[in-house]
Amino acid sequence: MKYKIMTPGPTMVRENVRLARSLECTNPDLDEEFVDFYKETCRLLSDCLHTPNETYILGGEGILGLEAACASLTEHGDKVLVLDNGIYGNGFADFVSMYGGVPTLYTAPYDEAIDLVKLREYLVDNHDFKYATIVHCDTPSGMLNPAEDISILLHEYNIMTVVDSVSAMFGEPLDVSRGKFDIVCGGSQKALSAPPGLTFVNVSPQAMKTMEERNTPIASFYANILVFKNYYEEKWFPYTMPISDIYGLRAAIDNFVNDTDCYERHAKVAKYTRNRLIESGLKLYGKNGYSNTVTAVCVPDGFGANEILRTLREKYGIMIAGSFGVFENKLLRIGHMGEGANMDDVTRTVDALLEIIGQTN
Repeated sequence: MKYKIMTPGPTMVRENVRLARSLECTNPDLDEEFVDFYKETCRLLSDCLHTPNETYILGGEGILGLEAACASLTEHGDKVLVLDNGIYGNGFADFVSMYGGVPTLYTAPYDEAIDLVKLREYLVDNHDFKYATIVHCDTPSGMLNPAEDISILLHEYNIMTVVDSVSAMFGEPLDVSRGKFDIVCGGSQKALSAPPGLTFVNVSPQAMKTMEERNTPIASFYANILVFKNYYEEKWFPYTMPISDIYGLRAAIDNFVNDTDCYERHAKVAKYTRNRLIESGLKLYGKNGYSNTVTAVCVPDGFGANEILRTLREKYGIMIAGSFGVFENKLLRIGHMGEGANMDDVTRTVDALLEIIGQTN
């Protein structure tokens, strides 16, 4: 069955993106025209993020970008502040520890966005950190944090920032220059609506300088941002680039650039989804911080998440997601990002979900 994919990534892929991935391949290791195409595509990503900082496209799913950021910045004994108000926020601690850093968790309620006033109070006496990690949208719960304002606050204490915006970028407005992000990570399979397989990292001059001035080598090759620094001057990539994936990504970026009401549409369908669910008597997860890319709703009493998901797939041909970790069997997640951010598909999805609940009762 061909499902209507309404998950919080991967998302549905437009025909022109699929066709771009079928273009004839060159040898990306030797063809200098491809190097120009790669650089131009990276520059477009930077422009979309409102920053002159360099962007690099890495051959791997979005998690690679998060690990590469931590691998490239962290040296043994470095103190790193991990902002933890969700599963992915907490998970950054593992990457920090993996590369010899010492993570300090700033744990906040998982059902609220990071409170800037409370964070500021904490930082007054706790600011001896090399960098901090921020999750823009914590996908398992749909919790949206004010990433730009958090990063601005952290920079008041000279703390660099690593930002996971994989599930928010291109569905939520993001101004990297305003937010002073040092490394911000995105992924192909979320609101850009390209197939999974690529991550991209936007890197500030300060972050690059920090990598260059390390006392010890970066303890990875594949998860090493620094190896990309001179790719254009040297016309050399550290590994063979997945050319078809990058062709598809470029088409998806062009789709975004030509979509003049992208953010307004995401906001509209997200508000509609939340209102419909609330009016039906269902409970949204979270007290605030509702994302325009994914809505998390609590599984109603008397139902099982897997039962609802299976019926949606088998009877209605619609795929949404459950959650995992502390939210396993507690939340359902409707993705309305990228190609899924349209009123027809969201209406069909919510109608089917409410019908299932009514039928089961």
